[in-house]
Amino acid sequence: MSRRTELYLFAGLIVLLAAILYFRMQGPGSALPGIAGSETKFQPLDVREPQLRLQLLDQIQKIQYAGSRRNIFVAAPPPAPKPVRPVGKVVPVVVVPTPPPPVQVPAQFFGHAQRGRGKPVAFFVSGEDVLIIPEGDTFLGGYRLVHIGSDSADVEELSSGRHAIVPMMQGPDQGAN
Repeated sequence: MSRRTELYLFAGLIVLLAAILYFRMQGPGSALPGIAGSETKFQPLDVREPQLRLQLLDQIQKIQYAGSRRNIFVAAPPPAPKPVRPVGKVVPVVVVPTPPPPVQVPAQFFGHAQRGRGKPVAFFVSGEDVLIIPEGDTFLGGYRLVHIGSDSADVEELSSGRHAIVPMMQGPDQGAN
């Protein structure tokens, strides 16, 4: 079926529904079922004692309510729960967060040099590789050489921004002074 045929069919069904409702409203049973029920004469219920017996209600209210929830016979809000007092003296526990572990640079600093008036460079060894790193450059994919001192190097971990001071490695002949 084409889209145009579907629209014509839908419009025809809407017109048919409107016609059925119109003619049904014009006939003898024209009222809707809810409205038709209101045409009958009102009859009150057969109540033998229309007065409320307040003395019975007072007797029920005097009974102590032992439930864990709110008393349905009292209009006031429920009382606040009583605080439980501990038996002994309570010492507050202060949890001090542990500081993050120090930055571990996977290379050892073993010297430095300066080429003329250029940037100073540091020499690091990582496993069997020797790294020559100018001050301010990154190395090993996650560290930056911030400053080169006379006997140490300041290295920043790029992911956290934390710094580590890497001491210069002592050679076998420098260790015994």
